[in-house]
Amino acid sequence: MIFGNQALPPTAEEIDQLPSLKRPVTRRRLVKHLGVAAAIGGLAVTASPALALASDDNHANDFKSWSRPSGYNVLLLHGAYATSASWNSVIDLLNQEGHNVLAVDLPLTSLADDVAVARQALATAAFAGPTIVAGHSYAGAVMTEAADKASNVVGLVYATAFAPLKGESIVDLGSRFPAPPGNSFVFPSYRNGFVWLDPAHYPQIFCPDVSLTMAREMAVTQKPIVPDCFAQKAGGAAWQQIPSWCLISKNDMAINPDVERFMAKRMKAPTIEVNSSHASPVSHPREVAALIKAAIKSHKKA
Repeated sequence: MIFGNQALPPTAEEIDQLPSLKRPVTRRRLVKHLGVAAAIGGLAVTASPALALASDDNHANDFKSWSRPSGYNVLLLHGAYATSASWNSVIDLLNQEGHNVLAVDLPLTSLADDVAVARQALATAAFAGPTIVAGHSYAGAVMTEAADKASNVVGLVYATAFAPLKGESIVDLGSRFPAPPGNSFVFPSYRNGFVWLDPAHYPQIFCPDVSLTMAREMAVTQKPIVPDCFAQKAGGAAWQQIPSWCLISKNDMAINPDVERFMAKRMKAPTIEVNSSHASPVSHPREVAALIKAAIKSHKKA
């Protein structure tokens, strides 16, 4: 039916007159006709969960398991020269446990901006229950401040991440030990005022323990950062009040592993050392997920 130049969805009577729909309707034919109706009738079709589940019994079972929440939330924060996709393998493992998981996309425009985004996520209704926050690399500084005085945060996991004191910056922490090799490959990016890790050297510096194909994908999808983020002082230190866990990457070329050890010792946090590159959530997701699960288990026992 056409009204002026606007195509409208067919009425029930018109649908009844369609010969093809008088035959038994299979899932394939139903999807086909819904697609045609959307294309020629201006109808926005959104498949219901029931319809989606009916198409694949295996996925239906997966969804039923995933949709029974554990009662715990996990907020994941990515670091510099990365994206929220760096948490994908960890997310898969946490979903299997039934946790409510969100990987936030940080703007990387300033420490204050990134803290604000993390706090907005923590303040949403979805995170009303007990929440574990995990941060990688630079995001450790973000969650250290964002989780400060957040009543719903019950555990922090530092995955190859910075953990500054209030009034301390990442630059301050890094200056305690020799600079890592990766610092020599940070250059201005395609965004004015932002830097990134040279894509040509990214695989061998950031993630030499993942496949070269994946490393190259990470190199060209990395998110540039405003360099002043590293010099800005933390406004809080949540790890001083909230139980924390640390993963140290022994083969890290973006953070000196001795910086990670110093921070873990200062926090008095349960710590594991892994033969990992800087990209521990990508190359060692099971170990990272295990620390998150340990934080949840600890809170359950408390």
